[in-house]
Amino acid sequence: MTLRIAVTPGEPAGIGPDLLIGLVRAGYPHELVAYGDPDLLAARARDLGLALHLRAPGARPRSLGPGELAVVALPAPAMVTPGILRRETAAWVLETIERATRDCLSGTCVALVTGPVHKGIINEVGLRFTGHTEFLAELTRSAQVVMVLATTELRVALATTHIPLAQVPTAITRPSLSAVIRVLHAGLRERFGVERPRILVCGLNPHAGEGGHLGREELEVITPVLQELRAEGMALVGPLPADTLFTPQRLATADAVLAMYHDQGLPVLKHLGFGRAANITLGLPFIRTSVDHGTALELAGSGKADGGSLATAIEYAVQMAQSRPRD
Repeated sequence: MTLRIAVTPGEPAGIGPDLLIGLVRAGYPHELVAYGDPDLLAARARDLGLALHLRAPGARPRSLGPGELAVVALPAPAMVTPGILRRETAAWVLETIERATRDCLSGTCVALVTGPVHKGIINEVGLRFTGHTEFLAELTRSAQVVMVLATTELRVALATTHIPLAQVPTAITRPSLSAVIRVLHAGLRERFGVERPRILVCGLNPHAGEGGHLGREELEVITPVLQELRAEGMALVGPLPADTLFTPQRLATADAVLAMYHDQGLPVLKHLGFGRAANITLGLPFIRTSVDHGTALELAGSGKADGGSLATAIEYAVQMAQSRPRD
């Protein structure tokens, strides 16, 4: 069955358009629909010396021929030069995500794959934006979403996402941690097909608190939540010291790791699989994946950008869409 997948290229001055154009060079078995400016995509294809044939999505999804790409035309408000950020396009970038989200909510597309955006330029013009994960949660009014990065060897989920490190301890409460674990557990079953997920849970403090001598969050928050959810039948291990959790022996029996904050777990995953990992949001009413890297402005239009992560993100979206339960 041919699927229709929405793709937002992200920051137009970055490598997002390059990666998408390069990906369809040999065609694609599913219909990838770019939400963006056709003229911008055509100009970038010329910069890259690649053939690109743009067409509108049809009544039914159909695969892409070599150099073909479906597009929902959303003209950019200003001319775009590769590598040069423009304040005028910041709000438009968010509009492309909003339009693609609406089409996923309506069922027009089965999944959303997002290219890298530049948070700095978006916030510079006065728009509140901490990341795709939080933005999509607000757009879809999702009560709880969970950010997961996945590669062949490892899946890492986050109890907190894009917040300052100083705010992490107060952000991890019993209700919030319980909600995150429930979404992660359900997502592993429904999206990844893991019948009985086994999740390793990091402690927040060094040595997982050392029995309360290095912090009490493990004793007062994390352990009670894990005990409650274990009583419901979840296979949860922890809280474990993060410095010894990411060892081959422990990971060999795990379906996912839950890290307490962004830079606790993601450096390990990116060391293992940077450029071939995908960012996945669980808890949304549709499938969403993304690349594991930024806009790489210095590479835009050069043909030197590596499209491995975008290909991985789309592959994950296809796999999850094909394995999801049917009504």
